[in-house]
Amino acid sequence: MTAHALTWFKSSYSGSEGGDCVEVAAHTSTIHIRDSKLTEGPVLTVTPAAWAAFVGDATR
Repeated sequence: MTAHALTWFKSSYSGSEGGDCVEVAAHTSTIHIRDSKLTEGPVLTVTPAAWAAFVGDATR
């Protein structure tokens, strides 16, 4: 699956001034993460379990 075929979401906490932010796209068996300023750049792909662990740790 290409990055263009995914539906990307940016955090609602992101401002419109173009600061540092990531975008996330969920697929059936993978989560894709990219820099919102470099949408044609690299994409990090992780399992849903790894993403859930990351988000759980980040929200503590």
